[in-house]
Amino acid sequence: MGTFFDDTMQGLLEAVEIEKGNIPLIEKENMPALTYVAAVSEEKLIDELVRIRKAENMSQNQLAALTGNKQQAISRIEKKENCPSLKLFYNLVNALGYELQIVKKTNIG
Repeated sequence: MGTFFDDTMQGLLEAVEIEKGNIPLIEKENMPALTYVAAVSEEKLIDELVRIRKAENMSQNQLAALTGNKQQAISRIEKKENCPSLKLFYNLVNALGYELQIVKKTNIG
């Protein structure tokens, strides 16, 4: 299947999770129309991605070239104007030489 199909399916799955309340949304201010974005946890991941890219001395152009994207797409993600799909986020992290992991929470207290 092509990336269009994958991206469409990812969007639909995310929409279902939003509808169920599993992905909290916040209203984005100063937009011409009512706009919602995923909550703070997503922003923290993007902030960490930007921090790593800069620490690796990699430009947005270089990261875009490694992932088959345009610099403008990377810029919009970093400004939190666009939300990357999980697949794109994985590709960005991988291009920076990192990997994603799921780690069980430890109970404190």
